Amino acid sequence: MARAFLFVLDSFGIGGAADADRYGDAGANTFAHIAEACAEGRADREGLRSGPLFVPYMASLGLGKAAETATGLGFASSGTELLATAFHGAAQEVSSGKDTPSGHWEIAGLPVLFDWGYFPDTVPAFPADLTEAIIREGKVPGILGNCHAPGTEIIERFGEEHIRTGKPICYTSVDSVLQIAAHEVHFGLERLYEFCKVVRRLVDPLRIGRVIARPFVGETTATFERTYNRHDYAVPPPEPTLLDRLTARGSRVIAVGKIGDIFAHRGISQVRKGAGNMAMFDEALGAMDDAGDGDLVFANFVDFDTEFGHRRDVAGYAAALEAFDQRLPEAFARLRQGDLLILTADHGNDPTWRGTDHTRERVPVIGTGPGFKGGDIGLRTTFADIGETVAEHLGLAQGRCGTSFYAAIGGHA
Repeated sequence: MARAFLFVLDSFGIGGAADADRYGDAGANTFAHIAEACAEGRADREGLRSGPLFVPYMASLGLGKAAETATGLGFASSGTELLATAFHGAAQEVSSGKDTPSGHWEIAGLPVLFDWGYFPDTVPAFPADLTEAIIREGKVPGILGNCHAPGTEIIERFGEEHIRTGKPICYTSVDSVLQIAAHEVHFGLERLYEFCKVVRRLVDPLRIGRVIARPFVGETTATFERTYNRHDYAVPPPEPTLLDRLTARGSRVIAVGKIGDIFAHRGISQVRKGAGNMAMFDEALGAMDDAGDGDLVFANFVDFDTEFGHRRDVAGYAAALEAFDQRLPEAFARLRQGDLLILTADHGNDPTWRGTDHTRERVPVIGTGPGFKGGDIGLRTTFADIGETVAEHLGLAQGRCGTSFYAAIGGHA
């Protein structure tokens, strides 16, 4: 029994989803469109980056091959040779929706086959009885927003009024979510968290997946800035996941980033967080150092989604991919004989696509580990194959969903 490391590049889809048209996303491809923009000079930004997308370490794990598997289209190779131990493929999501909880739960062996509740794209977006209950039970003088909106934009619109009135800013999106922005000082961070717990209880009957605390600082529209004290209040998974199975048998699950929140802290042994992708990578490396036999380090790198995908920032997304890629050798160096490292994503968020929301896409499944033979794992019909592969690697009995590809990459049967 060795260790497993599962790194989720939040929103790094690779196109090709068979049901993309159902979501209005036929043709969306986060990776390909970022790479295309870079190649054409449309992702050059002085002081940040320029030229073709340069991710040689992910390329050495077979990222380009995974993209070809996802779409059936050839992908220009950078000339990087594949590592002998690398494996590559793509996975199709079967869960309803294209949101964070669905993607992560399915990765952990529990596809979401029910429909989440959503708020209509109207003003107001929330039912009147819910709004009244939020105000009454949350003990606030009222709410601002009550609409679909990008997070940074709605803080710019209502931030000063929020400070003046004490009314929290409540908004939603096409995801099953109710987000609450409030000032860390004027409203209070702990008060925001407690308010979100009240709202979490109130939206449970509506099957809303997450209530998200979105704290910010600054005194004027020009200076408002969201902080990294975000907290997600998610519905707990309805059945045991890979994480529950591991902790039940005595293994540790070290959650890096928002993984703990996504699983409502079920099946989590320890949570480590950092401010931004690079700080999160530091925490992931520390967790790799601390992990013992049978343990799982499950890390989410959220900046790809929140800072660049939703903001439709192609250059920023490209630079973030390149910065992440340059740190992969630090993770490779920590792998012991028999360890398994998998890189994947939970959905897409094509920064060239219309709107500001997630895109329905297949995701890469690439990785390596000393002693593995690697190879092509093809197109996986569910993200749950990832969880089942980790489960087999860590010595768990087969779960209810997913098919392990462990034997295909040279793991013991």
